[in-house]
Amino acid sequence: MTQGNAIRTRRLAASGGIELTADVGGDPAGPPVVLLHGGGQTRHSWSGAMRTLIARGYHVLNLDARGHGDSDWSPERRYTFEDLAADLRVIVDTLSAPPALVGASLGAATALELVGTSAAPLARCLVLVDLVPEAEEEGVQRIRAFMGANAGGFASVEEAADAVAAYYPHRPRPRSPSGLMKNLRRRADGRLYWHWDPAFLDLMRARTPSQFAERLLAASRGITIPTLLVRGQKSDVVGDTGVASLRAVLPQLEVVEVAGAGHMVAGDRNDAFNAGVIDFLDRHLRR
Repeated sequence: MTQGNAIRTRRLAASGGIELTADVGGDPAGPPVVLLHGGGQTRHSWSGAMRTLIARGYHVLNLDARGHGDSDWSPERRYTFEDLAADLRVIVDTLSAPPALVGASLGAATALELVGTSAAPLARCLVLVDLVPEAEEEGVQRIRAFMGANAGGFASVEEAADAVAAYYPHRPRPRSPSGLMKNLRRRADGRLYWHWDPAFLDLMRARTPSQFAERLLAASRGITIPTLLVRGQKSDVVGDTGVASLRAVLPQLEVVEVAGAGHMVAGDRNDAFNAGVIDFLDRHLRR
């Protein structure tokens, strides 16, 4: 990687005194792209996509959401879509041009909330990765169960890898579990814990599926910019009914279905994911 494409980690001011950690790379004069990970993930889930986007000439900001990764936890336990969107707005306002927002699951919901409730257009285009307002309840509950398990942490990284393998039985297990340490932190008791604030999950549970759908469908009605949905063919979160309901309020919606991928599309089929997203960004950010 050339020096001009070097990725640097920065601390960025967000809303309410929160600071977010971000990896920033690519030509600052290039079209900006903001990457937003899913709930319980970190910015490292976008590592492959970020490198590909930088190589294509984009200026990329890859954020850890509040309460996740190396970003601040909220002292007031504030993790609603509105709070996350407020953080994103502060970041977007620092950019020299409206960006593309690429969000997975929770990150996609954050982008929908920001763009759909803002009077002025804050983004050029929007990419939603395996997220629709009317999600499949069984898949959502499976995610919540995984995130709610192992509250007492893990004795080793191998034990954490066992938990991930049980959740993703279709994905080949890495030869070494060491990469998981990017998502784990060792606390004073010597055990390893997922590096996100447990209060985040408590507040997500407080919103029912119908409230979730109502909020995001309302936001979707306010979106007029080009929008792409990247859907995992094997996803248990995004179904045909959810896609149809989103298309009904977003007639400009484009859909790319990634064969062999589940809910974690970029992790399952990074090559196919990158191809679909870059085609969309090239058409809508380089005009």
